[in-house]
Amino acid sequence: MLAYRHQFHAGMFADVFKHALLVRLLLALRRKEKPFSYIDTHAGIGRYDLEHAWAQKNAEFRDGIARIFGDHDRGRDDVPPLVAPYLDAVRAENPNGRLRYYPGSPCIARRFLRAGDRAVLSELNKKDCAELQQRFAGDRQVSVQLMDGYQSLKAHLPPKERRGLVLIDSSFDRANEFARLREALKSAHRLWAGGIYALWFPLMGPGTMRAFERRIVTTGIRRILWLDLTVRAGSEAGRLGGCGMLVVNPPYGFPAEAAVILEWLARVLAPAGEGEAHCRVLVGE
Repeated sequence: MLAYRHQFHAGMFADVFKHALLVRLLLALRRKEKPFSYIDTHAGIGRYDLEHAWAQKNAEFRDGIARIFGDHDRGRDDVPPLVAPYLDAVRAENPNGRLRYYPGSPCIARRFLRAGDRAVLSELNKKDCAELQQRFAGDRQVSVQLMDGYQSLKAHLPPKERRGLVLIDSSFDRANEFARLREALKSAHRLWAGGIYALWFPLMGPGTMRAFERRIVTTGIRRILWLDLTVRAGSEAGRLGGCGMLVVNPPYGFPAEAAVILEWLARVLAPAGEGEAHCRVLVGE
């Protein structure tokens, strides 16, 4: 498992992967006028200072968001239009054009909520939750709760809107987290079969990943998309080499969008050019 506090890893390639896809899912929900809910099970503090000593220790953001952000509006000239809204969300946290702050999923999601939409953010770490509560103090569209992320699914599903997205972004700092993730999805889907679920996970050894795939298939849940991105072969001094996401009930057009995004990220985020990405149907209709 991973030794994890997100301030050490903010803005790394895994964040770029996760958040670029998250934005596309939120934009898909905005296509219909009816309100939607966004439920974040492991919300963190919402925004991260990349000049903080923890972020600077390994400076993982340099091989992540820094590769595509640019300074003072001089970013890459090959950014796909599908990635632009995500980059706009990062730029909104850095209005002077210099990369310093990286928005976590709560701040990114908040940017795409409309007047009738709402977010429910859960965080189990007391200090992090207090910081997140302060960040969204007075925001009536955002609820922040000190709660275990998996327990929050039982408390908040199904949402009153009957439309929405659940992001499950565990820190994977405990044993048996793949099994816990599988059971959480199975239980949540039983409560709310029509919701969109996005489950982030680190890529581990081939045996571990094959077992995880099999266990997800045996849930009986239909319409599951598997996405993954590898930026380095294996782990270098304990550093994460790749990550993935399961998307349950992917919106119309999302698989094609994800394929374009991942192809580009595999090319621009791999330090030694060995990037690889996959977008495939794990379970069909």
